Amino acid sequence: MKDSSSLSISRRGLLAAFAATTVAAAPTFSNAAGFLRGGGDIRRIRMYSGRTGEKLDTIYWIEGEYIKEAVNEINMFMRDWRTSDVKKIDVRAIDIMAASHNLLDVSEPYLLLSGYRSAATNAMLRSRSRNVAKNSLHIKGQAADLRLASRSVNQIAKAAEVTRAGGVGRYTGSNFVHMDSGPIRKWGR
Repeated sequence: MKDSSSLSISRRGLLAAFAATTVAAAPTFSNAAGFLRGGGDIRRIRMYSGRTGEKLDTIYWIEGEYIKEAVNEINMFMRDWRTSDVKKIDVRAIDIMAASHNLLDVSEPYLLLSGYRSAATNAMLRSRSRNVAKNSLHIKGQAADLRLASRSVNQIAKAAEVTRAGGVGRYTGSNFVHMDSGPIRKWGR
């Protein structure tokens, strides 16, 4: 007979292992979404904005269905804070952010540095930095630049890469990770 203490596995640890296996086993986002659909899954996103002082902590997907009101709340939160323009954020980008956050096993919310950017904001940022793409996926509502105080750029980027669902950029010098729902690719160190 085995000692019950040697078999102790926390519910959180079991869920994290399941999430990591599920995400790592999915070669593309479309397959991952199909695999997770109907599995009693709940998806949650937690972020705050240092620019606006706003906080977001919402469950946006339950058992195969996006919650319209929660997605609208995310759209508003991720707006271009310079112009207050709101764009529908690609739910695949939200899924990538949420899956990466779950894999990191932290309760700390992401610091959102940049979500949606209007074309005017993107052009202004591009004039100031060579690291801003002319046709940035931020303009399409498909990207976010994120930071966690408790995790390194490399740790966050690795978690995003494991999702195999979009682009991941490491910006170590500026201490943030870019995640997007575009083609699978990675850059930076």
